[in-house]
Amino acid sequence: MSIAEALRHASDKPAGKRPYFLNPESERILAITMAVAQELAVARQRIDTLERLLAAKGMVSRGEIEGFAPSREDYAERALWTQEFIDRVLRIVQQEGQAAEAAAKGEKSIPEVTTEISLDRDRYAGAHCELK
Repeated sequence: MSIAEALRHASDKPAGKRPYFLNPESERILAITMAVAQELAVARQRIDTLERLLAAKGMVSRGEIEGFAPSREDYAERALWTQEFIDRVLRIVQQEGQAAEAAAKGEKSIPEVTTEISLDRDRYAGAHCELK
């Protein structure tokens, strides 16, 4: 099979039931990880395209890109973005840890509190409408 043919069929829906090789939780994490990896690959290809276009037009050479040294401010912005990105990626792990911690203390987890607030709001709205 050629690469072009393989790419044409890459997103075809498979016939039959999806096989699971790991437990469902691990499969979910693997699927999320692979989706992020795919997005990273696409981003890398786009960066490569921009670098090649800039070099071809004589605007910036690859050497300049490779030799770029960010300023302290640039570095700080990048570090902040990286930390926020990692926090978003690992958010589920943090939430699960917080829920386990809350359960160990006999407290409600954030999702439970959120649900309770939503229910209270709905009850309040219903009661408020009945008073009119």
